[in-house]
Amino acid sequence: MARSRPYRAARPAEAAAAFAALGDETRLRIVARLCGGGPLSIARLSAGARISRQAITKHLQALEKAGIAHSARAGRERIWELRTARLAEVRGYLDQISRQWDEALGRLRAFVEES
Repeated sequence: MARSRPYRAARPAEAAAAFAALGDETRLRIVARLCGGGPLSIARLSAGARISRQAITKHLQALEKAGIAHSARAGRERIWELRTARLAEVRGYLDQISRQWDEALGRLRAFVEES
């Protein structure tokens, strides 16, 4: 598994790229497989899939471009794994938005109760 860097919240542009990559159902399935199965080869990722290895490769490349996954050669195979630190950064961005909404709703509640 990739080494985790210290947590930091993603900037909006960084988070947007990750959300765009994760917005595809096939990519979400790939991320789920990598979460549950650890680093996997394309052959293992495509086993039982309804799409070709080439299609899976393109989805993995999109995840790599967004910083969510990366690969390394292991003999003749390319092994893919998640970048857990990147996912933590994106999660931090969602947590930040959630806190802002909670604060705004708290202000609205206080305003309504005062009225």
